[in-house]
Amino acid sequence: MSAAAETARPFDAELLKRAVEARDADTFLAQFSDDAELEMFDQHTPPSAPTVLHGRDAIEATMRELFARDMRHEVLQCVVEGDHAAYTERCSYPDGSKVMSMTMLDLRDGRIVHQATVQAFDEEHATGIEVGDFTAPAESEEAELSRADVVRVGGMAVVRLTLEPGWRWSKDVGPAMGTDLCMLDHCGYIVSGSLCIRMADGSERLLRAGEIARIPPGHDGWVVGDEQAIIVDWKARN
Repeated sequence: MSAAAETARPFDAELLKRAVEARDADTFLAQFSDDAELEMFDQHTPPSAPTVLHGRDAIEATMRELFARDMRHEVLQCVVEGDHAAYTERCSYPDGSKVMSMTMLDLRDGRIVHQATVQAFDEEHATGIEVGDFTAPAESEEAELSRADVVRVGGMAVVRLTLEPGWRWSKDVGPAMGTDLCMLDHCGYIVSGSLCIRMADGSERLLRAGEIARIPPGHDGWVVGDEQAIIVDWKARN
């Protein structure tokens, strides 16, 4: 028997289900090959501009952030046929809003080499005006030099990031994520302060108060100057 045949293993759908429902990022990520690719499609990242992550390291940062959220994950159905698998998942937030997703997997030697996920969020269809309030956020996360407040309006999560002078993603967030660059997709309004963004190719852009920016995955960022930077981001957490 060849070495490749000895190391190959069947894909373990039950292990994947347990990892997703337990929010066990380590076990979930172990199902991916090093060169895996992940694509995500929803109302904010349509087929013409999906979120695409290349390599397990990039996938790891996003999955750890996702599993760290306060929500319940349920795998409703999973099927495996040859080198392909598919599963449906329902995620429930504490406020009752839900996300449904369908995921297709391409497999090689029992590991995921490509994942494509299509997801849909609850959206309100009320006839009246719906209002969110950052003074009473649905979620808040606070660290030494940053704070993130999340409100939900019409099924969309909107995040207000407050970043103190000296904050830098690669220094203050990256070590916990296990990557040098942020692999989330952002689209937001800079309320105050200044933020410098450096992409993986070395290009930089200074963002100032009053500007709206879309920042694709694969970037570092840091506060410029002595004023805190406040950004309202309507894409990072959906």
